[in-house]
Amino acid sequence: MSVKGGGAKGASKRGRKKAPGASAREAASRAKEVVGRLAREYPEAKSALVHKNPFEMLVATVLSAQCTDAKVNEVTPALFAAYPGPEELAAARPEDVEEIIRPTGFYRNKAKTLLALSAKLVEEYGGQVPRKMEDLVRLPGVGRKTAAVVQSTALKHEFPEGPEGVAVDTHVFRLARRLGFSDGKDPDAVERDLMKIVPRKDWGDLSLRLILHGRAVCKARKPSCGECVLADICPSAGTF
Repeated sequence: MSVKGGGAKGASKRGRKKAPGASAREAASRAKEVVGRLAREYPEAKSALVHKNPFEMLVATVLSAQCTDAKVNEVTPALFAAYPGPEELAAARPEDVEEIIRPTGFYRNKAKTLLALSAKLVEEYGGQVPRKMEDLVRLPGVGRKTAAVVQSTALKHEFPEGPEGVAVDTHVFRLARRLGFSDGKDPDAVERDLMKIVPRKDWGDLSLRLILHGRAVCKARKPSCGECVLADICPSAGTF
């Protein structure tokens, strides 16, 4: 379904700048509409990262930094075949892990992070991925975004009320600002703004759907506003 906004052409840059300062009530109302439209547009809200359990999702998310999900999915089968759990990965030789994950880029730093992360899981959490945000972010290489991703995907069944945060990657950051939901200058600020206007139960799926929409329609350099289901309620539509 495509909604061509009648006011898109006339949207001004003045309107775009004004949007972040709109009332919380208005922003929450538009956010509700955005959640509903994206749910209809992308009914299957799930991560593109292939995983079988929380540990695999955690590792895959770390590998996805500065790398496409498709490329991560190419290397993880071999990685998990050799190191199926944190105990095995913690005991791995760095050079062996580096060779497997080399295609994802920054492979030396990533291998170092994965070994340290696995060791911490074994030493402090009995080889299990912790559930709480406060514990997840204590793991090497894991910030709020990664923690929220794991909670909203591999651990989704344990958080029926929703994850403890909103995963803000480059797509979510861009779309939240274009939609006028935040004028935050960093992911943490954008996350805080989204958490104020979107019900917690929608945090996980909204993040996944914003990512899908950002990849397919609202691209960084040339968004396809004429094909966007949000065009008529987006203050940035038609201003590019």
